[in-house]
Amino acid sequence: MKKWFAVIGNPISHSLSPNMHETWLKQLSIEASYIPIQVEQDHLEQAVKSLKLLGCSGWNVTVPFKEEIIPFLDEVDDSAKGIGAVNTVVKTLENKYIGYNTDGLGFIESLGSIKSDHNILMIGAGGAARGIAHAFKSLGFTQLTIANRTLEKAKVLGDELKIGQAVTLEEAENTLNKFDIVVQTTPLGMKNNDASLPIKLNLLKGNAIVADIVYNPLVTPFLEEAKKYNVQTINGLGMLVHQGALAFSYWNGVKPDTNGMIQQLIEQIGGNYVNR
Repeated sequence: MKKWFAVIGNPISHSLSPNMHETWLKQLSIEASYIPIQVEQDHLEQAVKSLKLLGCSGWNVTVPFKEEIIPFLDEVDDSAKGIGAVNTVVKTLENKYIGYNTDGLGFIESLGSIKSDHNILMIGAGGAARGIAHAFKSLGFTQLTIANRTLEKAKVLGDELKIGQAVTLEEAENTLNKFDIVVQTTPLGMKNNDASLPIKLNLLKGNAIVADIVYNPLVTPFLEEAKKYNVQTINGLGMLVHQGALAFSYWNGVKPDTNGMIQQLIEQIGGNYVNR
C-alpha cells in the first residue's frame, strides 16, 4: 500500500508543508504523497479516528490542535509530554500512533553550530517558547533566561525547566550584552514601531545571534532592528524546514535536504532573506 502523509489544522490553505514534503518525497524517490486536511474545530476526534482508519502513515499537526490532539493518540513521546503539545504523529509497525514535537529541536538546528554553554535569552513564555526551552534543556543547555511581559508566566516556565532564571523585559534589556543568543517568540516582534518591540537592542553583543521564529515576513521588524548592530540574524524559516525534516526522518528513516529547501521557500515567499 502506498504511504500517505498529511498536515491537519484550521486554517490550512496557507501551509508550506505540503510543497515541502512532496518535494522531499520526489527527491528521495519515495512512493508516497502528502496532503493538507482542514479540520473543523469540533471534529478533531473524528478526524483522528478517520486518519487511523484510513491508514495514514503519519501526519503533522498545526494550530489550533497541537494541545487538543494529545488525548486522541495512542502514546505521546516524553518530550511532547513536557511541552504539552504535539506537532508530529508517527505510525508504528504495530499500528500505534505516537505523538512527538519537533518544533524546538528544529529551531535549535536552524541556529547552526552553537555551544551548550552559550548564554541564551528567550523573549516570551508562550507555547512556542515552551517548546524551544524544553529542546534547549534536552540538549544540555543550562544558561537560559526567560523574559516576559508577565513575569509570573516566565517564572512558571523557569521553575518547570529547573534551569536558568526569569526576568522582566526591562531587566533583559538592561543586561542584553551578556547574552550570546537572543530568541524572539512573541507577537511583539511583528510591530512596525521600534517603541513597540519587546526590548531595545542597543546593548547587543557584537557576536550575538538574534533569531525570530516568524518567517513571513522573512525580515521582521525585530530582525530589522537587530541588523543595525551588525549581528547575525536568523528568521523562522529554518525552524519550519528543520522541524519538518525531523518529522520526515521519523516517518521515512532518512533526513532530507534542508539547505536546498530553505532556498526554495525563500523564492516562494519572496523578499530579502537575512541569515548572515
